[in-house]
Amino acid sequence: MEKKTVLVTGIGGNVGQGIMRNILKTGFPIRIVGCNVTNFSAGNHLCDAFYKVPYAMEESYIEQINKIVLAEAVDLIIPSTDYEVYYLALNRAKLKGEVVVSELETAQTYLDKYISYMFHKEHSLPFAEAYLPKNYPTGKFDDTIVKPREGRGSRGIHINPADITGFDDSYMVQKLIKGKEITTAFYVNKSNELHGFITLERKLDNGATNECFVNRDYDKKLKQILIKMIAVNRFKGSANLQSIVDDEGNIVPFEINCRISGTNSIRSNFGFEDVRYTLEEYLYNLEPTNVQVTEGSAVRILMDVIYPKQRDLSKLKDNSFEHFIF
Repeated sequence: MEKKTVLVTGIGGNVGQGIMRNILKTGFPIRIVGCNVTNFSAGNHLCDAFYKVPYAMEESYIEQINKIVLAEAVDLIIPSTDYEVYYLALNRAKLKGEVVVSELETAQTYLDKYISYMFHKEHSLPFAEAYLPKNYPTGKFDDTIVKPREGRGSRGIHINPADITGFDDSYMVQKLIKGKEITTAFYVNKSNELHGFITLERKLDNGATNECFVNRDYDKKLKQILIKMIAVNRFKGSANLQSIVDDEGNIVPFEINCRISGTNSIRSNFGFEDVRYTLEEYLYNLEPTNVQVTEGSAVRILMDVIYPKQRDLSKLKDNSFEHFIF
């Protein structure tokens, strides 16, 4: 294989770090360039080169990405955050390199959870019923969850708030659905076909997966939902469907992310290697490897990156500095 260079964004988070670990796992001759909004994070030790960039919504973001692409001869950009997916899709024509993002309309739909609900309702797709706070019929739901229309993790979430009228239209109101939380990663190939998917039943810690196991009990229902979603959208590569399975066995989606998601480092060990598929299709123009999901479970642990004899963290840009994992 020809040696290539890949830019991974958002390396300060578990998504970006998982992407880089999975790139290394493939054994492909790839040089990894990372970027983040802070100079130093736990992801720096996985990079061959690193750059600090502004937030995706800032005017200078695309300019800085292009500078990195040109300086490092980047062959492919893989974003790891929702806002970067949106702004890279919005500015695709201005980019100096190839990026793996869903088409703008799809990225925009799923950046906003209320618009996601309206879109799914229009296309007879399941999604947790939602209202803007000003339109919420008092007493409609026994239990409510109020959350930002845009955002990730558990930031800004309110359970059964006393006064829903106190929230503006940047929030939305949904029924608090009780049941099993599942996360389904799926990959849409260049032919706009469902290449495969995997579902993990999980427990969360601060909005991110902490414990999980492969759950194939709902594969038939999920496949039907995914195929219909793909038919009315323009996904590119990997995406993620988050759902609750209620006590009656109904699958109720509540969020979709148009990117490689945070469990990529786990699921690649259970036969679903969406980072590999991305590299095969968009970097090497190959057919993606077949999906072969296996059973298993995982728990996340805290580990340390040790830099001997180093005091100034701001200097530790990449993997050229001596380090080890403990």
